[in-house]
Amino acid sequence: MSNETLAKSENKKEAKGKRAEFQKARPAVEGKTTVIHVARTAKVVKGGKRFGFRALVVVGNGMGKVGVAIGKANQVQLAISKAESHARKHMITFPIVGETIPHETIGKFGAASVWMKPAAPGTGVIAGSGVRLLFEAAGIKDVLAKSLGSTNPCNLVYATLEAFKQLKSKEAVNVLRGKAAPAEEAPKAEEVKAEPAKAE
Repeated sequence: MSNETLAKSENKKEAKGKRAEFQKARPAVEGKTTVIHVARTAKVVKGGKRFGFRALVVVGNGMGKVGVAIGKANQVQLAISKAESHARKHMITFPIVGETIPHETIGKFGAASVWMKPAAPGTGVIAGSGVRLLFEAAGIKDVLAKSLGSTNPCNLVYATLEAFKQLKSKEAVNVLRGKAAPAEEAPKAEEVKAEPAKAE
């Protein structure tokens, strides 16, 4: 009897048909999830108060790709999983130079403003708690950052995300300004010198 029950339990665990194919086709989870802030919320109703939870979560792959989201639910774990799935769907990519950001910038969201500046190697992440976790998730190890407005953790993190969106690489700026790369300009100069020599 014991062998039969074991065989039945093993059969139940095995996925069959489309279910098995779906489990194999599921993509690997990208990046690391970090919970920045969890708050308890209360809604006053006729019978008293209804308590819920709000979770602020950041997801990053450590190579310039990061996403932030807020999740709300009656349980902490559900709120975190909601925020994580939403953050993964809305990740942004920005340029990184070595282990720092390419240039100085200010991000604004609501009443919060975050100023950030590139730092020399070995400086570390000089930033507040919520903003620091965002830098670490994005893979930035040397940066200077300062909060210039509201200290609301949600607005601070979203302001940092807005600052990341403003970051541009040197190549992207040259394209916008209509400047050619140095490698492309060099052959043209040689051609100009060669032409008068042929005419003589």
